[in-house]
Amino acid sequence: MSTLRFRTALVSTAGHCAVACGFCFRADRAHGFLDVATYTRSLSRLREIGVESICLTGGEPTHHPELRQLIRLAHQFGLPVSVVTSARTEAEVTALAEVVHLVENVTVSADSRGAMKLGRTKRCVGSGINTLLTIDAPASVLHVSYWDLTDDECRELARLVAEAGTELQFSPVLLDGHAIHRARMTVAGYEERQQLDAAVLERHFNLGDGFRDYLAHLRSMRSSPGCRHLCQSRALYVSAEGQLRRCPYSEVGVSTHQPRSDVREFLVRPTTDRVTTECAAICRP
Repeated sequence: MSTLRFRTALVSTAGHCAVACGFCFRADRAHGFLDVATYTRSLSRLREIGVESICLTGGEPTHHPELRQLIRLAHQFGLPVSVVTSARTEAEVTALAEVVHLVENVTVSADSRGAMKLGRTKRCVGSGINTLLTIDAPASVLHVSYWDLTDDECRELARLVAEAGTELQFSPVLLDGHAIHRARMTVAGYEERQQLDAAVLERHFNLGDGFRDYLAHLRSMRSSPGCRHLCQSRALYVSAEGQLRRCPYSEVGVSTHQPRSDVREFLVRPTTDRVTTECAAICRP
């Protein structure tokens, strides 16, 4: 088994999420938090197969009652930790601030005004910046899910990010056919909005070739849904129940409680997972 292919792992700290974005595409939805014993077993398996770092994600990591313990356990296995969070409330920000010195990077999720309206969220850019300023992370990213952007909004975003000294990452809001219908749009109207938003971003930010390729890849996948290539991701996923998968959306996996031989057999088996727009939004340049 190759120890080089899988470089990192996304670990879900809970199967539930209180944010409940209207455009959410989370792979798992269940009650309860990641059990520490299950997590420890998962870390052992990840380390054995050569994973070099982990990212704690949601639900919401700051809601986990033993967040500090999760991070310290990863360190005991020699694994650096990053965190993806939507922390906004005083309790969430306090929990994050108490562990921020133990992590390599913190990514705070935010939504553009149009995305907030579409998804009925409260994760505004300003509150995300306030979270980052409060916790004073060693390295940070503001991740903005965008929809229906304006020039004024982008100018304000650029100013806030510059003042905070944080990195900036974008993702377009992705809607499937049912969500497009619920939003009372046509597929053509949805595609047009995506292209208009990309044009607005180009006017205000240096997006880079990687992001342009990413958007082009998403467009090609939507226009040719039958032409999806096999997953080549170097990241693994661990659910809050301790199931190890090559992709959060995969229908096949192996429990980290199973013997090492079962985990090894699963990982060397040729993948049957094909890239979708949902997983492409997570595994991206």
